Amino acid sequence: MYVRELNLRDFRSWPQLNLQLEPGITVLVGRNGYGKTNVAEAIGYTAHLGSHRVNHDAPLVREGQPNARVSLSVVNGGRELTTHLLIKPHGANQAQINRARMRSPRELLGVLRTVLFSPEDLALVRGEPAHRRAYLDAIIASRTPRLAGIKADFDKVLKQRNALLKNSGAALRRGYADIEGASALATLDVWDEQLAALGGKVIRARLELLDDLGERIATAYQGLAPESRPARVEYSSTVDLADRDVLEAQMLHELANKRPREIERGMTLVGPHRDELQLYLGAQPAKGFASHGETWSYAIALRLAEFGLLRAEGSDPVLILDDVFAELDAKRRLALVNLAADAEQVLITAAVDEDLPGNLQPVARHQVTVRETPQGRISALQEDA
Repeated sequence: MYVRELNLRDFRSWPQLNLQLEPGITVLVGRNGYGKTNVAEAIGYTAHLGSHRVNHDAPLVREGQPNARVSLSVVNGGRELTTHLLIKPHGANQAQINRARMRSPRELLGVLRTVLFSPEDLALVRGEPAHRRAYLDAIIASRTPRLAGIKADFDKVLKQRNALLKNSGAALRRGYADIEGASALATLDVWDEQLAALGGKVIRARLELLDDLGERIATAYQGLAPESRPARVEYSSTVDLADRDVLEAQMLHELANKRPREIERGMTLVGPHRDELQLYLGAQPAKGFASHGETWSYAIALRLAEFGLLRAEGSDPVLILDDVFAELDAKRRLALVNLAADAEQVLITAAVDEDLPGNLQPVARHQVTVRETPQGRISALQEDA
């Protein structure tokens, strides 16, 4: 799998960009703040329908513009598809494959698969549980796009349920003896059933992913840090995981048990949104106990495992290495160079050429620069500046 052509309009700092790509290693070099990471972000956004840098779409649209467009031509197994994504700062985005408009941007999932390494990956180890949940959910969406729809539906139900708990707390506390309380509790029962049905599927998908991913993570970490303690991952949940066939029932049971506390706090305390991917080094959690080098090794191992899993299921995902070489020691740089040399297509960004390993063999190099305009600073390729 590889991207043959990338077109951007009003995406972050790029008013226009047409970039012809080919298999092999392509390098984008430019000073910090010049917009090279924005190119990597645009490709990753098409693959995952989300940015690795921000949680909402408004920053992706160039200042003063009503929307942004990202278009990609992707070649996979000799077949080419062109995706178009219209990104709006407020409101629903629109998607198209070739000339056919999609009912939802989620229909783009699976057309392009990417694995992105970036300095932000340290948050997978050091950050909050939400980062690790998002890591799992993004891989699940790449492997099985329909499950992204289930996760999106879960998020919608969760939002509605939380709104009920927050806004109708007084009525819920009055209970069935009160007309308004009885109505609110009946509505809460409906949300409980929907939340459990969807949440059980999300949890099961994560567990099944870890069945395939866990050993790959441990092996990748061992290769990067053989002198360190062994890596191990474990999924902890607010729901009893002993029998995967009854996760929905277990979640309903826990929702019933936690209902008084949820009403008191005005929020949902049971479900996959409260679960955690625990990362261990030996018997200790990596968060708080891993050294800086071990943290980097763990973050890279997570991405190496992701790449290996997606590769094993079909064609290589596009590999994106965003400003990571300057952060790594020789051993970790070598691990990524070896992966890059073997991948079908790689996009690498760096601030200066000196940040790049000397044994890289790119097929193309582009210099990213900026120029000042009456509308502000914009990004451009050197040949266009």
